Amino acid sequence: MKLIPVIMSGGVGSRLWPVSRETHPKPFMTLPDGQNLIQKTFVRAAALDNVAEIMTVTNRELFFKTEDEYRLVGSAASTLSFILEPFGRNTAAAVAMAAVQLNEIHGPQAQMLVLAADHLIAKQDEFAHAVQQAQALAAEGYLVTFGIRPEYPETGFGYIEADNDSPILGGLKVSRFVEKPDAATAERYVNAGNYFWNSGMFCFQIGAVLDQLKVHAPDVLQQVRDAFALSQMSEGEKHRCLRLDAEGFASVPDISIDYALMERSDKVVTVPCDIGWSDIGSWNALSQLTNEDTDGNRCVGEVMAHRSANNYVQSTERLTALVGVNDLIVVDTPDAILVAHKDSAQDVKHIVSQLKKSGHSAHLIHQTVHRPWGAYTTLEEGERFKIKRIVVKPKASLSLQMHHHRSEHWIVVSGMARVVNDQRELMLNSNESTFISAGHKHRLENPGVIDLVLIEVQSGDYLGEDDIVRFEDIYGRAES
Repeated sequence: MKLIPVIMSGGVGSRLWPVSRETHPKPFMTLPDGQNLIQKTFVRAAALDNVAEIMTVTNRELFFKTEDEYRLVGSAASTLSFILEPFGRNTAAAVAMAAVQLNEIHGPQAQMLVLAADHLIAKQDEFAHAVQQAQALAAEGYLVTFGIRPEYPETGFGYIEADNDSPILGGLKVSRFVEKPDAATAERYVNAGNYFWNSGMFCFQIGAVLDQLKVHAPDVLQQVRDAFALSQMSEGEKHRCLRLDAEGFASVPDISIDYALMERSDKVVTVPCDIGWSDIGSWNALSQLTNEDTDGNRCVGEVMAHRSANNYVQSTERLTALVGVNDLIVVDTPDAILVAHKDSAQDVKHIVSQLKKSGHSAHLIHQTVHRPWGAYTTLEEGERFKIKRIVVKPKASLSLQMHHHRSEHWIVVSGMARVVNDQRELMLNSNESTFISAGHKHRLENPGVIDLVLIEVQSGDYLGEDDIVRFEDIYGRAES
């Protein structure tokens, strides 16, 4: 039976700041084994039987970063498709849009497997078996959710109440979905035996979910169809990409698939499973992936501890020392340090809210920012100047662009640069440089086979990233 995994890659992961940021969210965080969550999700999906393609729904700004991550784990073996959102509109919009597009391509009998890009599943064989069970139920027209057998009374997850007296093809009829409970209620749920953690993963036949959306969320479905009609599709040999029209997509109701459909439909069943699932929702959860020492400390990077116990430390750039402290989370990045008590791990998101309100860029970007052509790192910034280290991938090119308020001095460190500077085109080798005056059209390209590394010194009255006019861009980015 034809299966299309749909990877939902949205959200910010504000409880995992300062590593997770809007332009580098939780799915792209590198785990102790060297892979990140979105790579693991992709590999997990690709390993299933009868996969026709793998679709990813994500923000348009994360498209090239996502492609790069898939390429590192073997995307050439799979047909890929993308739905690129101009902004987040919650999961009902994403699921409905995926169903509308896949119905046109694969027909109503094909099945969707909806997966979150930022979840961890440790047991692949058990996961594959649960998917097979879900597919059998979906073939009968049911909307299937994966219920995780609770290991402890967790207050950070929603729960599914199932009817143990109504087994259906290895699944259970869902009685209701319940919100995140308090501690006493969560303990009661665990002891009851018929409550499961809501994993946020689903499996349905495309025709069935479209029919149920038409009954229970007709406004969502209609607005999605209208936005789909206005959107642009591009297609390659093994690559399909739908860029959603911003104005049309803005009209789609902002509601989760749970509220819009799953809580309303009488066709919902759950497959109870034990698949080693975690949503990695906080630093406490992430810390469990690192082995602890004899004092209960879990450390990533160079850490020294004296009379300190039960701490989690992530510090890969420099030595971190702990003296006489217990139960702390310490996360060090080049431009921000988090120190929190483990009991307050869920409250890190409030710092992100404060950063947004104050206009501080640390909620949005890291010092190193990835672009389709490579990356740049801000080394130093002061009044009227900014210094960057720029890396351009082989055969990649920045857009033909112009800045109104700043001039730029480029110095090649290694590799070769082809430069358009107003009316001139020149080649620069190591230790050579050029000056780009404000108002000059310019382009930087790497014609070589190794990375081009250069230092850029900006000077001017305004140095914001939004001072850019694009004239030509091979990556299809709009003028900004």
